[in-house]
Amino acid sequence: MKILKILGIVVAVVILLAFAGGLYIHNALPDTGAAPVVKIEPTPARLARGRYLANHVTACMDCHGTRNWALFSGPPLSGSLGKGGEVFDQNMGFPGKIYAANITPHALGNWTDGEILKAITTGVNKDGKALFPLMGYQRFGKMDKEDIYSIITYIRSLNPIQNEVPNTELDFPVSLINKMSPKPADFQKIPAMQDTVKYGAYLVNAAGCVDCHSKMDKGAIIAGTEFGGGMEFQQPAGTIRSSNITMHKTNGLGSWTKEMFVQKFKIYADSTAKLPTMAKTDLNSPMPWTMYAGMTNNDLAAIYTYLKSLKPLDNKVEVRTIL
Repeated sequence: MKILKILGIVVAVVILLAFAGGLYIHNALPDTGAAPVVKIEPTPARLARGRYLANHVTACMDCHGTRNWALFSGPPLSGSLGKGGEVFDQNMGFPGKIYAANITPHALGNWTDGEILKAITTGVNKDGKALFPLMGYQRFGKMDKEDIYSIITYIRSLNPIQNEVPNTELDFPVSLINKMSPKPADFQKIPAMQDTVKYGAYLVNAAGCVDCHSKMDKGAIIAGTEFGGGMEFQQPAGTIRSSNITMHKTNGLGSWTKEMFVQKFKIYADSTAKLPTMAKTDLNSPMPWTMYAGMTNNDLAAIYTYLKSLKPLDNKVEVRTIL
């Protein structure tokens, strides 16, 4: 009886500690500090750099716009940039219903530059709520602060679009765990272009290549699969999977030259009118080719050089499975 009494006390203490920990996470987190007090001067150089990054490198409009899936690779619809509303749900393997926010001045007009900076780079919005890391704040927080200033300058220039977006709803316990994800930004200076591997690594981080070209479980990358492909995208016509972009000779890009890699993107530059039309019964590429195609040849070549520096992964991907 004495042993049972001691066990009962231990169990009660464990439950109490778990409850207290849950309350702390729920009430005290996320905590990345106060929004910085900053006023960004909207110079022409920042506007141009921000437009380039948001549309072609960080590809913000991939999620925060409306994509035209009637065309190959779903290029953004004209007039939809920043409106948000795209949903990523359980049918796509995510733990809940995650909505891309409206980031036009209609929604962010009463946000300070510091509040936008905090949301983009730490994952905590104006109301103190944790963003789901489908929004790449963890990688944006490792970019050069000046590049983020440029993105904010561009976002401020977008046409205001009235589009009320539902709040994200995460499944338990991810709804609790998600509060622990935001961390203070760790800004890094952009490397010199001449240091091609490091500069390519900076671009790969900004572009989020690893986010799709890896295997995922409940919205998180499975360690050891980075850049090896295999993420699944369920579509009415079947399943399409991201390709292996490591330099494995047979199952990756090992047989590709730098010129082939760059040209693969540039064939989609300024070619919306030439894109193949797609029916709902067709498997469509989720890769935003027309967005990334707007990168400069130099930036695409740097990405290739960085990918070439990675360990090749022997992961054979069946890219398409048709129902």
